[in-house]
Amino acid sequence: MSWFEAKAEKAKIPPAKALWAICPKCKSHFEKAVWKKNGGICPKCNYHGRLSARERIAQIADEGTFSEVFRAVTYSDHLEFHDATGPYKEKVEATIAKTGETESIVMGTAKIGGHDAMLGVMDFAFMGGSLGTGTGERIARACEQAIAERRPLILFSASGGARMHEGILSLMQMAKTSAAIAKLKEAGLPYISVLTDPTTGGVSASYAMLGDINVTEPRALIGFAGRRVIENTIHQKLPDDFQSAEYLESHGFIDRIVERKDLKAFIAKMLWYWGF
Repeated sequence: MSWFEAKAEKAKIPPAKALWAICPKCKSHFEKAVWKKNGGICPKCNYHGRLSARERIAQIADEGTFSEVFRAVTYSDHLEFHDATGPYKEKVEATIAKTGETESIVMGTAKIGGHDAMLGVMDFAFMGGSLGTGTGERIARACEQAIAERRPLILFSASGGARMHEGILSLMQMAKTSAAIAKLKEAGLPYISVLTDPTTGGVSASYAMLGDINVTEPRALIGFAGRRVIENTIHQKLPDDFQSAEYLESHGFIDRIVERKDLKAFIAKMLWYWGF
């Protein structure tokens, strides 16, 4: 058989998404290695992309100092909830298998710039970073351990709100976490809340806004109800930058907007200022 009669094999070209990162804001394309090297920040428009809990911990905690706690504390399905797409239990188990996490917040002890701290980081990839019974229990236990060990608490929020699959038990976590943080403050320990994109719903209405200092990254979405819900309720057009980090800072809801590359140094400076 001559060469021109042979069947050509299909070229094995990897899919575009395996090679390229696309900025959700400006739609610029660049190699994934560039995105990773830049800490999940768009090199063109400075958009701060979403990070997994483990990526965030690697950026904030001193290398080799993070020690995870409460990993066995996970979701509950007391309601045996089902909807049109299937049982809640199957959904959350699939999420656990996909993400490798057992709840929407990863909690542990760590050093940040040489300062001891209790560090918790929410992961939006775990059911939209929703606040479930396991999430609330981890935060409450973290506050108890922080008090016992005299550690300041740092929480990174990234959430769509309460996990409605767990019903009223999920909503109760708003009060539970707020009460735990109140005890932390009574013990004279500081709490730094970092609100990342997005922080909404029951999380923004509870522990995310209770920090002794509340900080956020540039352009992060922070609010309670969605824009369309509010506009349809009040029958008014909201400002274009409504619920952005910059809007909240200008109206006194946020203390400081901090670039991602400066966050670790900023937190360490605050801990030093408080004497920890």
